[in-house]
Amino acid sequence: MAQVLEFKLPDLGEGLTEAEIVRWLVQVGDVVAVDQPVVEVETAKAMVEVPCPYGGVVTARFGEEGTELPVGAPLITVAVGAPASGGPEVPATGAEGSGNVLVGYGTSEAPARRRRIRSARPEPAASVTVAAPAPAVPAVPGVPAGKPDGPVPVISPLVRRLARENNLDLRELTGSGPEGLILRADVENALRGAAPRDRAEPSPASSAPSGSRRVPLKGVRGAVADKLSRSRREIPDATCWVDADATELMRARAAMNASGGPKISLLALLARICTAALARFPELNSTVDLAAREVVQFDHVHLGFAAQTERGLVVPVVRDAHARDAEGLTAEFARLTEASRDGRLTPADLTGGTFTLNNYGVFGVDGSTPIINHPEAAMLGVGRIMPKPWVHEGELAVRQVVQLSLTFDHRVCDGGTAGGFLRYVADCVEQPAVLLRTL
Repeated sequence: MAQVLEFKLPDLGEGLTEAEIVRWLVQVGDVVAVDQPVVEVETAKAMVEVPCPYGGVVTARFGEEGTELPVGAPLITVAVGAPASGGPEVPATGAEGSGNVLVGYGTSEAPARRRRIRSARPEPAASVTVAAPAPAVPAVPGVPAGKPDGPVPVISPLVRRLARENNLDLRELTGSGPEGLILRADVENALRGAAPRDRAEPSPASSAPSGSRRVPLKGVRGAVADKLSRSRREIPDATCWVDADATELMRARAAMNASGGPKISLLALLARICTAALARFPELNSTVDLAAREVVQFDHVHLGFAAQTERGLVVPVVRDAHARDAEGLTAEFARLTEASRDGRLTPADLTGGTFTLNNYGVFGVDGSTPIINHPEAAMLGVGRIMPKPWVHEGELAVRQVVQLSLTFDHRVCDGGTAGGFLRYVADCVEQPAVLLRTL
């Protein structure tokens, strides 16, 4: 006898409340194994392949590609223990055998707490390889159907905050999510004065001037927009900058790479300089706790670095960068950069940073005043290194010059501290031996 189990979109961690279906990896009627990825979703943090903790035959999928689902909404149903046509019985396997840790599923919870739900729909016939008609989307737990008189059907804190900041009454909206759930797109449409519509449909031509097009702010792009807007609203930032002669740093790197060992990247050397500078000026390796009115200084450096990908700008985080040497930093930068380009970064790879290093010189520009990566307190920007006239040892010479900029939260320190940090970084760039003396 078949048992139909419902697999819902799990909590993917880091406070994420919704995800967009990018690509289905299985079809109705497919046989899936425990922990086999069944769908690729895009969260506000990263692209993630979601494994199913049940093994059996897929009997239904919920949501088309491009649809945004809240955490807790159904993804698929799987029939376990049902025989295929003329074949052996599919083992009745479930979350007990799952090796993946998903909130509400897998081996991370006691068996009594696992969300193992028997479908209320009739059991499929003995031959479950034939796709059954897709059932109606079940209600999201705790969300009333239709326009509510009581609790508003919203489960996303981001949606509530966006409405609150714009004085929008959520009770006046009709959600486009499952069973009337109000999604971020519904709030954004209301703020634009447009009626909520299916996110998968393009904007009608009449809604925009001739020759224009609308690009949804969603996924990574939407998350970046939200974060930068919050940074600008909350952080009173200031920027200082200095030109530095990077000739000796470039020579030192060339000498290190000529030794025959693993190649050392310039970014790794700049990261070593950053961690040394933060040890001397810990005020900049911090965050502001507004509720407690405290500055929280960290005793570790989780170093973020900006990486441009086809999906937009992401900031992977190198954990415990202060404890890594130049070779270890080079390897970790390479690993995270490759993962970001392939879309394999996890939410954990993109969160928890305490300071960011932004090498915008790779774009061929000299300077910038970047927006701080909230909730951090500072960001070091590095422009392109290029030959320029420079006075060296009293003589005019052509040297490798770089512009360094520091954008900092003025609540955590004053200009003297920020200037001291930036001057120390510049001294290490100009004379790498300064760094060796302070390690």
